[in-house]
Amino acid sequence: MRKLRNSELGRISVEEFKNADKTPIIVVLDNIRSLNNVGSVFRTSDAFLIEKIYLCGITATPPNKEIHKTALGSTESVAWEYVEDTLTLVEKLKAEGVQVLSIEQAENSTMLDTFSVVPNQKYAVVFGNEVKGVQQDVVSASNVCIEIPQLGTKHSLNISVSCGVVLWDLFCKLRG
Repeated sequence: MRKLRNSELGRISVEEFKNADKTPIIVVLDNIRSLNNVGSVFRTSDAFLIEKIYLCGITATPPNKEIHKTALGSTESVAWEYVEDTLTLVEKLKAEGVQVLSIEQAENSTMLDTFSVVPNQKYAVVFGNEVKGVQQDVVSASNVCIEIPQLGTKHSLNISVSCGVVLWDLFCKLRG
């Protein structure tokens, strides 16, 4: 077995990315304080052809040297927009027929591994602040709360790790 060279990876250009059929997922970052986490979410969103990222509240926006360090240029491929208030955005998305999924540990949450997607449905996944999580009013306004099953002692994943797990799972379910 031989590792592939970068030239063998079949990478598409930024223009090809922008013109490609996107996975019907929108990522919403609710008051993310770490610029490295923001950059990682951009990079993961690029990998799975995510439709758009909304940066809300205190979440920093490109161009930013610290975001760029982990995003590796994906801020140029993935569409993004800044919206000050997450709850206002969630209500707007719901009015447009988007199913809003808050990724949070909550009463009556649905475990990610048992969550079933609906064909032709667009989803928005909301990831919250590294300490406080998704705001309660946003959780309350969401269609569903999705929880990542965790069996260890911490029951806490970094937001960039949570994003990778959730996007991969939904990508497989939507594209599979």
